[in-house]
Amino acid sequence: MMRRNERNTSTASFWVIIITIFLWCVLLTEGRVKLPENMTVSAVIMFGDSIVDTGNNNNNILSPARSNFPPYGRDFRGGIPTGRYSNVDELGIKELLPPYADPNLTPKDLLTGVCFAVGGVGYDPLTSKLANVPPLSDQLEKFKEYIEKLKRIAGEEQTKVILANSVAFVALSSNDIANTYFTAGVRRLQYDTSAYTDLMISYASDFVKELYGLGTRRIGILGAPPIGCVPSQRTLGGGIERNCYEEENKVAIMFNSKVSAMLDSLTKNYVSPDTRLVYVDIYYPLLDIIQNPTRYGFTISRKGCCGTGLIEAALTCNKFDTTCVDETNYVFWDAYHPTEKAYKIIVSGVIQKYINKFV
Repeated sequence: MMRRNERNTSTASFWVIIITIFLWCVLLTEGRVKLPENMTVSAVIMFGDSIVDTGNNNNNILSPARSNFPPYGRDFRGGIPTGRYSNVDELGIKELLPPYADPNLTPKDLLTGVCFAVGGVGYDPLTSKLANVPPLSDQLEKFKEYIEKLKRIAGEEQTKVILANSVAFVALSSNDIANTYFTAGVRRLQYDTSAYTDLMISYASDFVKELYGLGTRRIGILGAPPIGCVPSQRTLGGGIERNCYEEENKVAIMFNSKVSAMLDSLTKNYVSPDTRLVYVDIYYPLLDIIQNPTRYGFTISRKGCCGTGLIEAALTCNKFDTTCVDETNYVFWDAYHPTEKAYKIIVSGVIQKYINKFV
């Protein structure tokens, strides 16, 4: 049974420290992070997969990439599941990135930014198809629709200013690597790891170019995390001792190297001098916590707090599962996603490292 007064440290369906950037986004627009004197942030725009999906996928009952059910949302505004994969209320942060699919969006919501992310999406269109969700290109079409709404609210010239002073984040890649390439194995039959990461980079590059063409001038691209070291992937590919699934980690590192180089190339050869394309590393910060949990105040990093902690996540982490007595001892809430405590630790380091790169 669930312990009394427990907090919802859940985040549900794919990926880890990407939520760090989501929290950063909220902190920026709330004014809770001290920005450099010559930097302003008018809006935050989020694209990506389930870890930053704040409810866009709720009505897609055919998709497993949903979290609009208990235990998710236990401590969010009365414990009502909203479909968000992250919980920031515990940090005293109001909701500033509502899902674009919310029919109750106000003009203020639109002016300060929204979330277009949908659980199950990847750079690779096949990833979205396997998860029964719209492809990444659909998020781009909705962004274009959003821009037209901004024009009606603020006018065309002010919309250009808002977009130029916004920060857009793209949080993808884990579903491509873990699901499409390794678990389903579909792309593995067609590509070796180098060719598949090249395919991912091709789609990522096109997406960044599209955002730039629409007026966005500050874009942060999240790298892949050490996906092979999360509890579920240890169970699936780490052998009897449940070591890290190193094949997945190697592909994550390969992708990260290529996406960083791609952004450097676009910066030099494609975008204007006032544009900032920033690669955000989440691989090594999370890996250090997993490998050295006691250094950060944890005792358990090889399994999650929900159920057995070995495989449960999203639909398999539900109201029928038991949870651990004290989640603050755990790096992971479920078999995929870190606890709130782990997120807080990473937020600080990420902000300090990357905030000035957007100036």
